[in-house]
Amino acid sequence: MNYHDIVTLAIAFGLGMLVGLQRQKSDHEMAGVRTFTLISIMGVVSAFLARDFNNPFILPVLGICLTALLVTANIIKLKKLNDTDIGQTTEVAALLMFAVGAYLVMGDRVIAVIVGGAMAILLYVKEHLHSFIEKLSEKDLAAIMTFAGISLIILPLLPDKTYGPLDVLNPRNIWLMVTLIVGISVVGYFIYKFVGKKVGVISNGILGGLISSTATTVSYARKTKDSDAINKMAAFVITTASAVALVRVLIEVSVVVPEKLPELLLPLLTVLVLMAILCGGLFYIISKNGGDEAMPEPKNPAQFKAALIFGLLYGAILLAVAFTKQEFGSEALYVVAIISGLTDVDAITLSLSQMMKTEGLSTATGWRLILLASLSNLLFKGIMAAVLGTRQLAKWVGISFGVTIVFGLLLMLIWPENWHF
Repeated sequence: MNYHDIVTLAIAFGLGMLVGLQRQKSDHEMAGVRTFTLISIMGVVSAFLARDFNNPFILPVLGICLTALLVTANIIKLKKLNDTDIGQTTEVAALLMFAVGAYLVMGDRVIAVIVGGAMAILLYVKEHLHSFIEKLSEKDLAAIMTFAGISLIILPLLPDKTYGPLDVLNPRNIWLMVTLIVGISVVGYFIYKFVGKKVGVISNGILGGLISSTATTVSYARKTKDSDAINKMAAFVITTASAVALVRVLIEVSVVVPEKLPELLLPLLTVLVLMAILCGGLFYIISKNGGDEAMPEPKNPAQFKAALIFGLLYGAILLAVAFTKQEFGSEALYVVAIISGLTDVDAITLSLSQMMKTEGLSTATGWRLILLASLSNLLFKGIMAAVLGTRQLAKWVGISFGVTIVFGLLLMLIWPENWHF
């Protein structure tokens, strides 16, 4: 007795029942739990026959027979119903269920289970999916399509080899980093779009950090000019967004150089904990006053022009880092980190992570440079808050950012080399 085949039949039975249960629950007359279970078992048995008799025609012939049955059922249904708006979801699901059953035998069982389970979930969330699509604006659709073009069309076409005088510019690698950054911003944008408006001031800071902590700083600093009552709340949101920006840095390092994460995580996490404590203190202060403000509507985070500019900036920083290290040594990279961090901490973080990945930079120096760039970015945002906002905002942001910058610089100087996970 072949227990492997028995397990395959059991899996097909379970997947068929799962999908059929959803279809029957939706009151669909074409096929329910029994029909889908039989179809999935039919796919398995068809693949057994094709395998055991070494006949490649059995499987497609039975698949065509199933298709003919579905077409006949649809013709009968059309004659009985006056509704011209008849979907094909159940019919396509039935054919896919047959293919899943066959693939359980002829292909990778894990992939077949994933496809079957995903199909059941997709059918189940139909109403939620339709509701989500109806809420999309032209800007939202543009963000999705632009990100799809960036990640699914441009990225695969780019050559995966290095160019340039210092042999560090890899077009595919550069665009992969663009995809990563745009992807994080898009996720933050859609969380804001469908959740963030409802969950208050804490989400404003978190989502602001995911989308753009710099843009959040500018928006809230300007809001304080219109109302003195929101100074402390604005300081909380700006500080929280900057703390989440450090989480972004940790995500970027984890993606690019995961093998170095145990050595990089602890010092950066220490600074993040301090910022979290500061955020908690500010939240306690503003919670006594009540007050809540909606987060300003963010711009489309997946604009192609912005993605292209980031790619050029990332490439320029790659060259600057490689040239500086080659000509002046690792110590001179601290100047590059300070200057780059003023405008965009993501680009310098990714550049330094790439150098650590290729062993061109030690981990001990790498995390210090990344932290220095983050502190430089804090200084830049603090200056913007002071220039664009009120004196009260400048005071509260100055305290939170000043404590963080001093703490971070001390950490860089006294952190023991053997302290890591």
